[in-house]
Amino acid sequence: MDRPLPTLLSHVLVAFTIEFDNEAEHRMPHRTTDYGVTRHNSTADSLHTPWLVSMVMYTNCMRFVGADGVTVRELEEFARTKTNLNGMERWGYITVTPVPRDNRPRTPRSNWVIRATPAGQMAREIWQPLAGVIEERWQERFGKDEIEQLRESLSTVAGQIDVALPDCLPILGYGLFSRAPEFERDASKSKTQNEAKSSGRKRPPHARLPLTALLSRVLLAFAIDFETDFNVSLAICANVLRLAGEEAIRVRDIPRLAGVSKEAIAVALSFLEKRGYAAVEPESPGSRVKVLALTAKGHRARSTYQELLGSIEERWEKRFSKETILTLRRLLAQLAGESPAQRSSLFRGLEPYPDGWRASIPKPEILPHFPMVLHRGGFPDGS
Repeated sequence: MDRPLPTLLSHVLVAFTIEFDNEAEHRMPHRTTDYGVTRHNSTADSLHTPWLVSMVMYTNCMRFVGADGVTVRELEEFARTKTNLNGMERWGYITVTPVPRDNRPRTPRSNWVIRATPAGQMAREIWQPLAGVIEERWQERFGKDEIEQLRESLSTVAGQIDVALPDCLPILGYGLFSRAPEFERDASKSKTQNEAKSSGRKRPPHARLPLTALLSRVLLAFAIDFETDFNVSLAICANVLRLAGEEAIRVRDIPRLAGVSKEAIAVALSFLEKRGYAAVEPESPGSRVKVLALTAKGHRARSTYQELLGSIEERWEKRFSKETILTLRRLLAQLAGESPAQRSSLFRGLEPYPDGWRASIPKPEILPHFPMVLHRGGFPDGS
């Protein structure tokens, strides 16, 4: 059976992101943990090295933040999505302070100024060229013509989306829902203000967007369409409901089968239990092994998920043209492999550097069917 379009988009986007993250980790002095112990990859002053985060935190934050500063409101308007400001400050990338010489008793948080720390500026300079570096690698690995055709196909779809989407997937909130941008403004006003800002904050036309931005916009548009029609997020449906069937499934197996972290799965299971879609219970009386069993409501939701994927893809064939969607599907499938079980060429780029944190965990057997971008650092598998 053909994989759904959002699954193909997700596989390719997650693979690109992990390869980007591995390279950033290799190049950038940083802190991270190893089985609960903080470690440093540099002889630089450990107090001033930032905590390791994923590419999304560059795209939704550091891309727009320099030493001169940007207000909280401006950042959200530039990025067209929210970031984890508390995390980025705690992790050492930014400072967030009230406007100097503002005499009001309580300055609105939206007017506070975000500035890059020295570590954040260093990280920004390292991150900035990496999308192009990885895309060049992909051209060598998969073929320049193939990647250019994929870029053109994605641009065709992204250029017809009538909502101003961010260049990355948003951080998932409660229920792991994807949200449409909340920062739509008068087009002429936004244009005037944006043109007054530095060139690093201007948005290039679709043809010049990074491949990850095109993948993210198209995938997010699909997720928004899906979640407009359904009350369970595409992230939960694709990574948990998809795996649950007539038989209960062991909870400890779900992260491996879904390709996402146990923390992300725990968030999904909590939602499914609270909303009556599933129950987590002992595998047998007295057993310490927990299984996930769908309720009747959960089985109906699983069927709706599968039907809705096909329905939206048919709508997209009418909206963007059948040829455009079939071409996009074909190009994505070439990168992802012929079948879900096949270890495609995408996996060749996922080999971490020996000192990378992913080198200390089991290699993934599968890529997520939808990225689990959480507040934990924006990693695409919820790590």
